[in-house]
Amino acid sequence: MKNFLKGTMTAFETLGGVVVIVGAILSTFVVGYIFGFNNGLIEGYNRLSEQLAEREITVSADIPEVTEPNPSPIIVTRTPTPRPNWSGPELWEAVNARRQQLGVNALGSQAELCTVASVRLNELLELGKLDGHEGFSNMAERRPDLAWIFEKYNISEFLVSGAGSAQEAVDLWEDTLGHKKLLTGGEYVWGCTYAQNSFGVAIAAY
Repeated sequence: MKNFLKGTMTAFETLGGVVVIVGAILSTFVVGYIFGFNNGLIEGYNRLSEQLAEREITVSADIPEVTEPNPSPIIVTRTPTPRPNWSGPELWEAVNARRQQLGVNALGSQAELCTVASVRLNELLELGKLDGHEGFSNMAERRPDLAWIFEKYNISEFLVSGAGSAQEAVDLWEDTLGHKKLLTGGEYVWGCTYAQNSFGVAIAAY
């Protein structure tokens, strides 16, 4: 009996030792599992946070700048510069005044020469620029109704454009050798001038 009890106690001790060892192993496993699980959660959370941060930066960079779909037009108001509009009579007076200052006779007016000057001025206004006397040189052929005027007189044409006044137009003519003849040519007896929108036409004849 004594030996049976001793054997039983030994068995229990052995079983207890096994239980202790198994318990220790299980405890170690559980603790390690929990520790690893927590570390995994923390690491996963950190990675997720980094990915979210990267996505937020990328999305933010791709957002186009918000602009007004139809921007209001910029309106700049400028005061228009008045265009010079000296007249034919002003030009006539300025031409004759300068001729007399230079010691030659004033021109006398002739209606038929004014017809030529009027036609030429209208042609230049329609063209919008000077034509280098092309319209004057072939006028007798283009306008048979005016051919008799060219047969009656020896006619010259003087043109100007862009002058700010009648006096400036005369100054421009005087500064050009070919046009200066209008102001210094004593052979010219008759004439007429027309002007509009800074274009001027002077017809001189003898």
